[in-house]
Amino acid sequence: MTDTKPTIAVVLSGCGVYDGAEIHESTLTLLALDRQGAAYQCFAPDVEQAHVINHLSGEVSDESRNVLVESARIARGAIKDMKEFDAADFDAIIFPGGFGAAKNLCSFAFDGAECTVNDDVRAAVKAVHGAGKPIGALCIAPAMIARVLEGAVVTIGQDPDTAAAIQTMGGDHKTTTHGEIVIDEALRLVTSPCYMLDATISQIADGADNTVRTVLDMVKQDRKAA
Repeated sequence: MTDTKPTIAVVLSGCGVYDGAEIHESTLTLLALDRQGAAYQCFAPDVEQAHVINHLSGEVSDESRNVLVESARIARGAIKDMKEFDAADFDAIIFPGGFGAAKNLCSFAFDGAECTVNDDVRAAVKAVHGAGKPIGALCIAPAMIARVLEGAVVTIGQDPDTAAAIQTMGGDHKTTTHGEIVIDEALRLVTSPCYMLDATISQIADGADNTVRTVLDMVKQDRKAA
């Protein structure tokens, strides 16, 4: 058992809901970790975004951006390439949502149940799971986890098409509402719908808080057992 702060990896997917990490979900996850006594390190893959969306008009923009560089905006520059991730250095990993999780971390937004997952992201999920450590995922990110971990019990809220795709990938989707979480005890996985529902920022905070609290409770259990 150790008295040091839990250290959690937070994986970002750019900056902005339509083509990157959802900013509210990301910052509220970091806030919840800090307020609940955990340290964190942000990561993102060093790859080009699938595309760039003008967040004012909603149109695709004729430019290219890098996922790691854009994610650094949220992390205030304190971020590492996903290739540097080592599961041994962290107590858990959390994935905020946003379309970037479904476009840049994997191709779910384009390919649905046939999606592929970024190699470094897949390796990170597999390594954390293999070490028996907790995984958290918000919004659309649970769909990516369901692609990596067979049989994952997750929630993305109430969208029937996304839920059906998760089932097709071999996952088990549970319907939830604002702030609720689903816990897969076998896989040590905690998920919450966040902006997959029409939500207020306070409701997003509830989802992030509840996910972080449950992940950290799992970490505490691990430390007591050590």
